[in-house]
Amino acid sequence: MLKQESTLHPIAISQVMINFAASLGVGADTCLHGTAITPDTLFDGEALIAREQEMRLIENLIQALPDTPALGFKLGLQYNVATFGVWGFALRTSRSLRDAANTALRYLPLSTAYCRMYTFEENGCFGIGLDPEPIPPHLRQFLLERDLATGVNLLKELSLSGLSICAAEFQGPAPDYAKLIADTMGVTPRFNSDRNAILVSADAADQPLPTFSSRLVRMLDDQCRFQLEQRQTSGLAGQVRQQVLGSLGLVATLDEVANHLALSPRTLRRKLEQEGASFRAIVEEERRQAATQILSGSDMKLDELAIHLGYTDTASFTRAFRRWMGQSPGEYRRQNPQVRSSSRPQAPRADGDTDPASD
Repeated sequence: MLKQESTLHPIAISQVMINFAASLGVGADTCLHGTAITPDTLFDGEALIAREQEMRLIENLIQALPDTPALGFKLGLQYNVATFGVWGFALRTSRSLRDAANTALRYLPLSTAYCRMYTFEENGCFGIGLDPEPIPPHLRQFLLERDLATGVNLLKELSLSGLSICAAEFQGPAPDYAKLIADTMGVTPRFNSDRNAILVSADAADQPLPTFSSRLVRMLDDQCRFQLEQRQTSGLAGQVRQQVLGSLGLVATLDEVANHLALSPRTLRRKLEQEGASFRAIVEEERRQAATQILSGSDMKLDELAIHLGYTDTASFTRAFRRWMGQSPGEYRRQNPQVRSSSRPQAPRADGDTDPASD
């Protein structure tokens, strides 16, 4: 699994924080101060931001509302399965809560979590532990409470409120708002424990979830893995990847990306070479990933796909695809139909090919 520190977060997570702040009288400008998150980025549903930007937003929120009790816990209750896109839906379609927890931990950087998380078995219970040690001290309590509340919310949503927490434990003394935590969890937590954890019965953890879908489990797991790879941001190569997957898109030129990174094209090219990468290789890989996903998951026409990926014509895209995969886009689509979301029948051509211009 990739380190959380080097993984981008979707802007939707920050939007939840900004909406929560607005409900408490704090404006978006205050939340975004010093984050370098622009209004255009904020309203771009596909935008990704760095962990450091999100942490600055969190600091702004805490500073703006210093006297609000249970601020982190209340914020965590604003998140639901849909907030997290593919990661959330992968949890929703899991066979059981245990499987959902394993999936959640495998792809944890796709969530809001800042705590280090782990699962354990104890006295007939299945537990999820949260270790806040990796979090900077001044944000530790806030983010621990946010992660805990988010976990409780997701647990209730996945089980459709049919599963009860049998125990909860917290390090440190009980806060003034301990009753709020107890009422939300449905159980009185044990404070001054040696760990932070939520526990349910082991039998309940293995009960089939009402939203389980064997058909979707593998597909969503693959998509989570793909997103995790996309969001890795270590080094300059990762920053370039962030730009071409963000507002600039796969049609971006080296000069445009260099300008956004405040570098000269020559410097960008040299620094990438020092990392063993190249601008062309990064863009090619992202185009390949996007092409295979779209071909197997949609009925998008090849000429539309070529434009979407930044090619001037279908022939150029087809040549590139043959170089990547050793076959034409049409051949790949026919051999990988299992996850297509829709299938519009097409009349066969005289030569038997159902995908015009694919080869």
